[in-house]
Amino acid sequence: MWLINLSLLSLKQIRRHWLRSLLTIAGTACGMFLFMTVETFQDGLKSATEMQAGDDTLVVYRDKRFCPFTSRLPEDYANKISQIDGVKSVVPVQVIVNNCGTSLDTITFRGFPSGEIQNYFAGKDIDSALFSSWKKASDSAILGKDFAQRRGLNVGDRFDAAGITVRISGILESDDPQDQNTAFVHLDFLQKSSKRGLGEVTQFNVKVNDHTQLDRVAKEIDQSFRYDREPTHTRPEKAFIANTAKDMIELISFTRWLGLAAVLAVSFLITNTVIIAVRGRVIENAVMQAMGFQIEHLAWMTMAEGLFMGMIGGFVGIGGAYLFLSTGNFAISAEGLSIVFNIQTNTLLKASALAMTISFVAGIYPAFHSVQGNLVNRLRSH
Repeated sequence: MWLINLSLLSLKQIRRHWLRSLLTIAGTACGMFLFMTVETFQDGLKSATEMQAGDDTLVVYRDKRFCPFTSRLPEDYANKISQIDGVKSVVPVQVIVNNCGTSLDTITFRGFPSGEIQNYFAGKDIDSALFSSWKKASDSAILGKDFAQRRGLNVGDRFDAAGITVRISGILESDDPQDQNTAFVHLDFLQKSSKRGLGEVTQFNVKVNDHTQLDRVAKEIDQSFRYDREPTHTRPEKAFIANTAKDMIELISFTRWLGLAAVLAVSFLITNTVIIAVRGRVIENAVMQAMGFQIEHLAWMTMAEGLFMGMIGGFVGIGGAYLFLSTGNFAISAEGLSIVFNIQTNTLLKASALAMTISFVAGIYPAFHSVQGNLVNRLRSH
């Protein structure tokens, strides 16, 4: 019972110096907002580039090429690739982007043969009705959900970018970051619209029967075209993304230090504020102790003060980051590949637990400081 009563008294102390408390809460909120944003960036990077058990897709690209504009492979390579032992399916893909550099709003078109698009989405929980409506017109496009929301597009709208005009036949919801920011169109339509010519594609997406054979199949594909007019470089899909976006990955990886700095700043801010409050209540705390309050009572009041300010500021910052990131549909793209920043539940839980831990730990030293010294000397202090 005394914990509740003293906690209420701590809240009154916070309101008593409302401006100082408000500034501390605002600083804590800013720090946790930055931490949440950085952690979401890290999660997006991990999801896009780290191999997971069961990943079974290879990307066949033109050797020594770095941008979709420069990778040109004959479409008939698909026949030879499909004959390699262990290959489950081969999907030729034409990729057109409006910007090959790093951008927050890259528009990516991916062209697929009408009969092969479902092979690309094999194993994903996708509504098959999307493909039925897509196949009805040559200029149809299926847009990733994030792409459509960012551009304010709906089914039936016409969309023009990079010199290509399409009609939106469906909106795709997918857990794959690469699907969320792409427009899927017919291969022959994209080849004609981009003036790249029929019979030429950017890459092949190859699914294997056994994910443990990815390296072997990749080597056999590259060996098959080693002396052809267009040699290839084949890698697992996640490794392909990691290599393509390596500059962007280095930048995002560096932000982890910003997250650490934000956490330390929050801890120091709360500790400093509570120490100032304690030093201003030396006589008050001494009087309370003389009236019968125990040391643990005074210590808890001090710790609760830091805990409340930290938790209020922390949850405000976490909530603000959630709204900002979930409504912004942010993604960084490079060479037509995207790293999507979607908040995950475990990130919310981790940030909430961290906010509470920091707030509790930040009050330990001020609590110890509040009961130090001789009672008589503290009563006489000015």
